[in-house]
Amino acid sequence: MATIEKDSVTGQSTTGHEWDGIKELNTPLPKWWVYVFWATVVWAIGYWIAMPAWPTVNGYTKGVLGYSSRADLDNELALQKAGRAAWLSKIEAAELDAIEKDKDLLRYAMAGGKIAFGENCGACHGTGGVGVAGAYPTLADDEWIWGGTLADIEQTIKFGIRSTHAETRVSEMPKFGADGLLKPEQIAAVSDYVVSMASRAPAKGSPGEAVYVENCAVCHGEDGSGQAALGAPALNNQIWLFKTAKASAKDMVAAQVNAPKHGSMPAWADRLDPTTIKMLAVYVHNLGGGK
Repeated sequence: MATIEKDSVTGQSTTGHEWDGIKELNTPLPKWWVYVFWATVVWAIGYWIAMPAWPTVNGYTKGVLGYSSRADLDNELALQKAGRAAWLSKIEAAELDAIEKDKDLLRYAMAGGKIAFGENCGACHGTGGVGVAGAYPTLADDEWIWGGTLADIEQTIKFGIRSTHAETRVSEMPKFGADGLLKPEQIAAVSDYVVSMASRAPAKGSPGEAVYVENCAVCHGEDGSGQAALGAPALNNQIWLFKTAKASAKDMVAAQVNAPKHGSMPAWADRLDPTTIKMLAVYVHNLGGGK
C-alpha cells in the first residue's frame, strides 16, 4: 500500500506514488478553475435544454427557446429581397437608356449586373469581360460583332448567337476553300490583302484585293469595316477572335477563309429574368466598349 507523507522540500502532501526516487505531489486544482469547470457543465446542460442540440431519428431537439438559424437566414433573405424589390421594379420599368442616365439606378444595375455576369458569363468571357484568345470575344473593347449599343447587347444576351432559340442571331461564312469556291492561291492572296487592311495599309491593286471585292466585301464592307447587322466582323483592325499565339495573322485568316469557325452563345431569355438581363446589358455596355 502506498505511503502518504509530506514532501520535505515543499511541505506538500504526496500521493504515495514514487518513480525512481521521484515522489508525486498531491497538488489540487485551483478553486477558480474548479468553479469554472462546473459552471461550464451547468451551462452545457442549460444550453441543451434551451437550444437545438441533440440529433434524433427524424430531426433534432428543438429547445425550449425554439431558435433556428435557418429561420433567421430565411428572415434575412426575405428582408433583403424586400429591400431590393423597389430598385428591381424601377429597373424593370425603365428603358435601358434611362437606367444609364440615372446615377442611382446605374449604380444598382452595375452591381447586380456584375454578380450576374460572374455567375453566368465569366466562365467564357473572363473576369471583367477580357475574353479568351482564340475562343471567346472580349467585351471590354469597342469592337462588336453584332453591335455594341444597349439594345444590341440586350438582344444578344436574350437570344444568343447560333443558339436553339427561335430568335437567335445567325450568320454563316462560306467555306471558300473546303467547298472549292476559291483556289489555294486565291486564298493566300486574299489573306495577304486582309492582313494589309488590318495594318491600315491595304494593298490596292493586288490580286488579293480583286478576290476580296468579289467574295468578301458584300458582308465585311469594301473597307473591311464589317456589318454588325450581318454579324460580319471588321477586318480593318488588329482584333482577331480566332487567332492563337502560335499562328500568324495570315495563317489565321487563311484558316478562316478555308473552313471558318463559327462561335455560339446560349440564349438567356429562358434562364434569366428580364430585369437581370437588363442589368447584364448595362454592365457589359459599361465595361469599356459600349457604343
